[in-house]
Amino acid sequence: MPSALWRIVTTLVAVGLTGLCVQGLDRSWDSSAWAASGEPSYSHQKKTKRTKGSQAGMVPVPLRLTTIENLRTATSSGVTRLVLDLDRRTKVPKSPTFQNEGLTIELPNATLGKSAQTKLAKGILAKPFVITQTSDHSVSVSLPSGSYQTYKLISLANPPRLVVDVVLPAEQIEPAPAQAQSEPSLPFELPPQPVQPRAKTYRTIVIDPGHGGRDPGAHGARGTAEKDVTLKVGLKLRDILSKQPGVRVLMTRERDVFVELEDRAKFANSNDADLFVSIHVNSHPQRSVRGIEIYHFGEAKDQRALEVAARENGTPLGSSDVGWEYLVADLLTTKKIEASLELAWNTKEAMIGHLNGHYALVDHGVKTAPFYVLRFTSMPSILAEIAYVSNAAEEELLRTNSFLTRIAESLYEGVKSYLVASRQPAR
Repeated sequence: MPSALWRIVTTLVAVGLTGLCVQGLDRSWDSSAWAASGEPSYSHQKKTKRTKGSQAGMVPVPLRLTTIENLRTATSSGVTRLVLDLDRRTKVPKSPTFQNEGLTIELPNATLGKSAQTKLAKGILAKPFVITQTSDHSVSVSLPSGSYQTYKLISLANPPRLVVDVVLPAEQIEPAPAQAQSEPSLPFELPPQPVQPRAKTYRTIVIDPGHGGRDPGAHGARGTAEKDVTLKVGLKLRDILSKQPGVRVLMTRERDVFVELEDRAKFANSNDADLFVSIHVNSHPQRSVRGIEIYHFGEAKDQRALEVAARENGTPLGSSDVGWEYLVADLLTTKKIEASLELAWNTKEAMIGHLNGHYALVDHGVKTAPFYVLRFTSMPSILAEIAYVSNAAEEELLRTNSFLTRIAESLYEGVKSYLVASRQPAR
């Protein structure tokens, strides 16, 4: 009996051990099969749910593309400079590609804006640069073999820009042609260029101090009137430009008088002006807002731009943006629109460079809006909002002679930069 009992106990223990082994093998098989097939077993369901959420969080988020909003070139003393105006700062490419056909600088996560595309389509980009949108998220800047000696790549902020300086081969550097004896010396040193016949030997720049007379414009908390500030800056800018040979400076008003918006444009057109610069002071319901912004004529891209145009036009908000497409098509040439954009960019950059470091400057950029004072002009035209009189700190600055002088000097630098970059001939 004890012997039989012992045999029964031994058998039960053996069966139990076998079951444990089988169960362990089953678990091991389930785990291996799940790992190989990706199908979760029941025992992993809770863990799988957590894993699934974790995997969703690890999906790469597409990087925001950097837009090349504008591009321009200038050549001087054997060096050609390419400037790419960006909507945000980007890293400088570290490893350009060298091939038999030349050098290629790849700009990842970048796209060409409308203005840049327009310039490239017109073929007005200076040699040796070749810019292409190589994919939906990549732009390349190429320099053909033999078109350069050395190059330098620079990344700048405030505003964000990418600059490529190229030293041309010695055989491509042309000496500056002799100027005609009867032509007065130009106010700015221009790059070498062919002699072109001109209808006149001077440039006419019209300065337009905003508002005036019965139209005071925006007001600050201390009673600072926009019309007074714009006139002071306009007169200072006139005095600076008038010292330059080869330049005729005219003003739409030289004292506190009211001038209709349409008459300002007619005045510029009748005097065959080459540039039109309208000076204004901004205002905002939120008194903490401050800074500068430069406008040229076009469709308002946001509500704020439309509000600024309505205030400066003296019209209801709903009527300020009506019919701008018609005006662009019938009253403004493509060349004028493009030149106005170029003037706006150069002026903004000059203002940033001249004012930054002296004041707590905020850059609101280059914008388009349907300003009446700009729509009928037949020359490159901009409207500069030089500060916010609604901001207490900037109103204080607008009441100082030193700040107004710096504003005038920065506008002068913008005009100068535009004329040099565009090689603008007299009209």
